[in-house]
Amino acid sequence: MSKSLSATIDVDASPAAVWTVVSDLKRMSEWSPQCRVMKVLGGDVKVGARTINLNQRGPLFWPTSSKILRFEENTALAFRVVENHTVWSYTLEEIPTGTRVTERREAPGGTSGLSNFLVARVLGGIDEFDDELVAGMNATLRKIKNAAERTRTVEA
Repeated sequence: MSKSLSATIDVDASPAAVWTVVSDLKRMSEWSPQCRVMKVLGGDVKVGARTINLNQRGPLFWPTSSKILRFEENTALAFRVVENHTVWSYTLEEIPTGTRVTERREAPGGTSGLSNFLVARVLGGIDEFDDELVAGMNATLRKIKNAAERTRTVEA
């Protein structure tokens, strides 16, 4: 079973302002250092919607697809990557100074055998790749924070 990975950041903006950024999945490539494209099929982000994605790490590119599992306005968004069985989520919690955002990657049933093989043999090993994913989560959250705080400033 794969361990859960997470990162958290406090944003000086309302949950609604943060949600506007987080729930706009077509902008995921602006936040994530690994995601190059995330396209929602059918246009609307909602539970059951599917996405096609293109990821990159250095010279390596690989496609994935996912299904939205959770979509609770101003609160939570989660999707499962079909190919490796991981669940990526964003939870928003109102705090006195704005919003606490947590990004998680979980694999409650473990990741696929192919994913384990590729991570071990091509992407540098499980522990190293997990460390890279957490660093990427922190980078993603910093970009989400900057975008949401800019939105808040424009709205004020």
